Amino acid sequence: MGARRHRRRSRLRAGLVLLFLAALAWGGAAVPVRAQEGDVLVFAAASLKDALDEVNALWLEGAGHSAVVSFAGSPALARQIEQGAPADVFISADLQWMDYLGERGVVVPESRFNLLGNRIVLVAPRDSAVELSIGPGFPLRDALGPDGWLAMADVASVPAGRYGKAALERLAVWASVRDRVAQSENVRAALALVARGEAMLGIVYRTDAAAEPQVRIVATFPDDVHPPIVYPLAVVTGSQSVHAAAYVDFLKSPAARRVFENWGFLAPE
Repeated sequence: MGARRHRRRSRLRAGLVLLFLAALAWGGAAVPVRAQEGDVLVFAAASLKDALDEVNALWLEGAGHSAVVSFAGSPALARQIEQGAPADVFISADLQWMDYLGERGVVVPESRFNLLGNRIVLVAPRDSAVELSIGPGFPLRDALGPDGWLAMADVASVPAGRYGKAALERLAVWASVRDRVAQSENVRAALALVARGEAMLGIVYRTDAAAEPQVRIVATFPDDVHPPIVYPLAVVTGSQSVHAAAYVDFLKSPAARRVFENWGFLAPE
């Protein structure tokens, strides 16, 4: 009887996962390629894509289980989890969206951990001749010219966009460029606008710039002009994966830390 009940629960979870992934695909979000019994289903900020893919390859090699990841903007992922998405682990690009789920009892409080830090940078297409130094009142609008755009993630909700807007406000530059900002649903979409030459400049994480050969870093924003950049993680309440806690422990391990550092991530403040 116990074995049959376990199989029924497993089939139910698999069915929920497949239904949810179909819904994500319909909505245009990035979805995992597969989700099988034994996998850990991870919802992770888009800026973690390259580093987390490499970490997960190490996890599969050592543990024998896959970490299946849906990458998107932190607000979209948090709201999907709030609505019952069958995620096991959430990794946000800021504290606010983890707090949002914590206040609603959707993540396990004792599992929460500040995993990584990052920096934001100003980028341009690889062949661009733009040169700027970042400081109070720096001539960002002049650098954009009459028709140029500044690519940013959504400044109202996406962490990278909020960090960028906070920096520009602190430097007394935001008011001069706000009408020339092209906002995207996540930071990787903003990066793509610059890589394709559709935006003259962009504000992204340093790790995003390192992962895209079609852009170059023009300048790095000082850490003291925006809130600290922190990537917290937590196990989702109701996770059915018996491997979720072990996976979180692996993300904290020296082996995972080396990979994250190789991609430019920092220890969190």
